[in-house]
Amino acid sequence: VQLQASGGGWVQTGGSLRLSCEASGSVFRIITMGWYRTGPGNQRDLVAVMTSGGGTNYADSVKGRFTISRDNAKNTVELQMNSLKPEDTAVYFCNVVTYEDRQSRKDGRTTTYWGKGTQVTVSS
Repeated sequence: VQLQASGGGWVQTGGSLRLSCEASGSVFRIITMGWYRTGPGNQRDLVAVMTSGGGTNYADSVKGRFTISRDNAKNTVELQMNSLKPEDTAVYFCNVVTYEDRQSRKDGRTTTYWGKGTQVTVSS
């Protein structure tokens, strides 16, 4: 699976940006698609994730400002970021979790893929 992310850039406080990510290649079943961003310790923190059934999970810090959406037919996920704050400045990574084949699904064994990071900078 290859992940192609786009979007990001520079914006002033209160502005908006949109991130997009497309998963391509052979995949049996995508379980979740979402976005993470680098934290102070360079770890990757959850921003938002969506299941194939439409369930979502957001970081508390972005609830009400960010919206994740997903097109299962196209294997794409987007993150609409509104009311951006300087603390949203980070490198954002697209994340996809899959079952690689029927046996993996039966075993509950998942595979995680990461896209190349895209920089989001919010100036004060």
